[in-house]
Amino acid sequence: MAEALDRHPPRYALKHVHIIGGGLAGLSAAVTLTQAGRRVTLYEAGPAAGGRCRSYFDRAVDARIDNGNHLVLSGNDCAMEFLETIGARHTMTGPERSRFAFMDLASGERWNVEPSAGRIPWWILTRRIPGTRIGEYLSLLRLKKAQPGETVAECLSGGELYRKLLEPLAVSGLNTPADSALASLLWAVVEGSLMRGGAACIPLVPREGLSESFIDPALAWLEQGGASLHCSTRIARLTIEVDRITSLHTPSLPLAVGMDEAVICAVPPWVAADLVPGLPAPTTFESIVNVHFRLDAPAGVTGLIGGLAEWVFAKPGIVSVTISAANRLADIPAEEIIAMAWRDVQKVLGIAQPMPPVRLLREKRATFAATAENEALRPNSRTNIANLAVAGDWTATGLPATIEGAIKSGRTAAMALLAA
Repeated sequence: MAEALDRHPPRYALKHVHIIGGGLAGLSAAVTLTQAGRRVTLYEAGPAAGGRCRSYFDRAVDARIDNGNHLVLSGNDCAMEFLETIGARHTMTGPERSRFAFMDLASGERWNVEPSAGRIPWWILTRRIPGTRIGEYLSLLRLKKAQPGETVAECLSGGELYRKLLEPLAVSGLNTPADSALASLLWAVVEGSLMRGGAACIPLVPREGLSESFIDPALAWLEQGGASLHCSTRIARLTIEVDRITSLHTPSLPLAVGMDEAVICAVPPWVAADLVPGLPAPTTFESIVNVHFRLDAPAGVTGLIGGLAEWVFAKPGIVSVTISAANRLADIPAEEIIAMAWRDVQKVLGIAQPMPPVRLLREKRATFAATAENEALRPNSRTNIANLAVAGDWTATGLPATIEGAIKSGRTAAMALLAA
């Protein structure tokens, strides 16, 4: 009998999951596990959940602002499902159909990108971007056949479509300069949006803020489902015995991990690499700069060509600019960045008034650089530790570092543990 037990070790039903990290990836994993009837405990090192997707009251502009601007598309299936589950779909707002306003700051030219609702791109026959030719739009298919390691610039560069849409889309969507951004990751963006038609490309932003849409409703939903959140609780170390995590260590005490328990590590890649020996993770990162002005303007989002920023977001009482792939600005003083951003805003809004109260936020390691080198270092959700999965927009989601990627990664990690 003893020999039989040795050959067939006991199996344990998963009852409880410890999730390290209270950002969107961790919250997504928690929602999926709670839906499946598992008990969940979240540990967040910071004073509040949300990570890079949260809102707060800023005294400089005397208003509530987001720590970063994020644009969600109607075709972001994981994000939409997450919002539906936590009862927050109604907190997002946008136009009735796909429409993106653009402005060339050098020439003053303005135009709209308005994809047809269905998959057949009739729009390029009647309302294509000024100066573009129909044949240029076929270049999008080159992304699908991009060679391993091929960059966006190598795959697509040249022509007005590239200058007026594809390059800014790559820089903002991948947060990486086009001459080093991986073409296959841009294809993942295009395939999930433009290739599905305008119905999948409706731009959505929170009515109030990121916290009010993605974080607060998720926390309320999880609390109602029995999950618990411990903020200001840093997991400093894991105890790993054979192929299992047996305890989590905070700076003050260890937390035992039982045989019917598992762990999801949903922290930034540099933290995960420290916690989990041998875990591959991206090693280079790009920053994002957001500049928020206390200003009333008609609500909307405008893409910029030839300016410092890629997007201007106008919300009630706040106008913000987002500067992606901002490592190039590392040595430029904040005052100069603010002045350049204000000139862009003045041109977009057609105003000449003095600069209003302003706040600049610089996220130095906002996302992993979407390069071939980093793509090879993105790990799958399952690890070689039996009761550990990893989550985060930096894991192997097939997407760049976006809200959609973060939410997808959390769900994938949770499903991997449930399947195991």
